[in-house]
Amino acid sequence: MAYLILRIMINALSIAVAVKIVNGITFSGEWWKMIIIGAVFGIVNSLIKPLVTLFTFPLIILTLGLFTLIVNALMLVITAKLSGPLNLGLQINGFWPAFWGALIVSIVSFFLSWLTGIKKIRYYRYI
Repeated sequence: MAYLILRIMINALSIAVAVKIVNGITFSGEWWKMIIIGAVFGIVNSLIKPLVTLFTFPLIILTLGLFTLIVNALMLVITAKLSGPLNLGLQINGFWPAFWGALIVSIVSFFLSWLTGIKKIRYYRYI
């Protein structure tokens, strides 16, 4: 349970950093809605991203993994599209803001995961 809550918070903080840095990504809601956006992003990454990665695997191999950035941008766009009907307030205007936002989300998420030791929390539970 602690792993899930920490993962949602890392997603929310990563998206919040992308909103602050990237022009074209806007958030117009209360702060707690960003936590829900982090949960939606986690659900999108766990359900849709494996399928998209499977179907685009030849492109990922051909580009030596760089196409993964496009897949990450697509996941961020899907999250923004889902936040519309849920009235969460995340908007992305175009491909390039999604691309740079996904890059920032990946970097910040990696850094926060390393900082919090989330892998140790996940593996400690199974030992």
